[in-house]
Amino acid sequence: MRLRVVTALVSLSCLTLLGAAPEPGPAPLPARMADTGGGSQLIVAEAPGTGATTGTVGWWDLRDGEWVQAGSAPARFGAGGLVEGGTRVQGTNTTPTGLYGLPFGFGIKAAPAGTAVPYRPVRESSWWCQDNDSRSYNRWVDPLPADCRAAESEHLVDFREQYAYGLVIGFNYDRPVRGRGAGIFLHVDGPGATAGCVSVPEADMRRILQWAVPGKEPHIAIGTASGATAVTRY
Repeated sequence: MRLRVVTALVSLSCLTLLGAAPEPGPAPLPARMADTGGGSQLIVAEAPGTGATTGTVGWWDLRDGEWVQAGSAPARFGAGGLVEGGTRVQGTNTTPTGLYGLPFGFGIKAAPAGTAVPYRPVRESSWWCQDNDSRSYNRWVDPLPADCRAAESEHLVDFREQYAYGLVIGFNYDRPVRGRGAGIFLHVDGPGATAGCVSVPEADMRRILQWAVPGKEPHIAIGTASGATAVTRY
């Protein structure tokens, strides 16, 4: 009887050491999201909470049905933190959470080699109209139209560091709502928090532009790690 008990204990120990499968890790972040835009490329900008001004940006590819991370970078958000995109108010320096398309790239510097997304060079005459009374509200304009006040718009070439390279984030873009906000981009880091955009180091912005493929329908999801604005909700 004693020998049988010892044999059983040894067998159980062997099973514990050799036969027990490890607990599966969490699914990749895009796989836990409610929506990824329907394409096979996704940028995820995540902050620890709505009051944060820093976080991370990761970019992902869907390969054979599984999301694989292609890169990551430290990120900066608006000086006012993050807020639900549908309730954002212009001039609050908040980054809008949500899932958005990426209409086109732009930059003061030439497009990095291999860039496939449409890329507009920033010239002295290039502006982003933020005038709520203009027909060009929340649009790139070149030159500035008569109904768009310069004082209510952004002269892109003035931001040589931040707009060395950028991607337009499609927040409030397809059907602009006056007063919700204009000119939200993914761009190069400046000296600190942004006015509502998402920013990353210049080398990483270059990598993102070289990685993005229009035919793969890249989108960007912006959100927090948890709560009502959790990135997984979008």
